[in-house]
Amino acid sequence: MGKATEKGEIIILIAEDDAGHALLIRKNLARYGIDNRVMHFVDGQKLLDFFIHPSPDGGDDVYDRDARYVLLLDIRMPKMDGIEVLRRIKSMDHLRDIPVIMVTTTEDPVDVERSFSSGCSGYVTKPINYKKLLEALEATGLFELPGR
Repeated sequence: MGKATEKGEIIILIAEDDAGHALLIRKNLARYGIDNRVMHFVDGQKLLDFFIHPSPDGGDDVYDRDARYVLLLDIRMPKMDGIEVLRRIKSMDHLRDIPVIMVTTTEDPVDVERSFSSGCSGYVTKPINYKKLLEALEATGLFELPGR
């Protein structure tokens, strides 16, 4: 089972415009023993809205400043690309420490450099090598992964 560190459960946020890719990520994380709560956002703007604007109905999908999060972020998304989302997250004091792992189709060195210089914690290309994704999650210091 994927466990968080002593500070409590980690919520995994997936910002991915392709619902099939998001479902595949979720299924593979579970397959590797990571059973944390997962929230999916179809574009960068919806993710930022989650952090900035509380849900009007007060449901479970409200950002909790006391919770801990890790973000799996696609670069190529409608409305706002992942690098711009990353820059905005890292510019806000209350979000700056959220680990962000880019999960994207592009291996363009410019995108890789822009991602790391904007503050990402890791970079994994699609099709996803789940061993690399697990290593990136473990490198955040938030997970004690099975068999490690």
